[in-house]
Amino acid sequence: MDNFLPGQIFTTSASLVDSVDRKVLVVLRDGRKLIGVLRSFDQFANLVLQDTIERIYVGDAYGDIPRGVFIIRGENVVLLGEIDLDKEDDLPLRQRPVEEILLAQREEMEARQKREKLKNKLLHDQGFSVDFTETDL
Repeated sequence: MDNFLPGQIFTTSASLVDSVDRKVLVVLRDGRKLIGVLRSFDQFANLVLQDTIERIYVGDAYGDIPRGVFIIRGENVVLLGEIDLDKEDDLPLRQRPVEEILLAQREEMEARQKREKLKNKLLHDQGFSVDFTETDL
């Protein structure tokens, strides 16, 4: 029996057993961050979260959107980690209303797109090949 490894070393979905019925943070491929109680999983790391919220971060603020029960396909999970309930309330971030966060997120995204567009135009003007369509400039 000494040849068996402890559960924490497994890199398969079996390592999720210790996280069932605990509050977890899941980062998805599309960048969304979900926080909820892990209720179930399968061999493909498909997850079922209960009391789920989608947390949106902008600068030093965040907003929460309640989502309820959330089923996540395993291939979309980038990161899954357990939340330390003792440290959860000591966040150095400010909670803001969701509408305010969504507005700030939209403004941040538009500013990023403008910077990217300007950078691509400057690179194109200097002779670099930039992947874009003619309507992007």
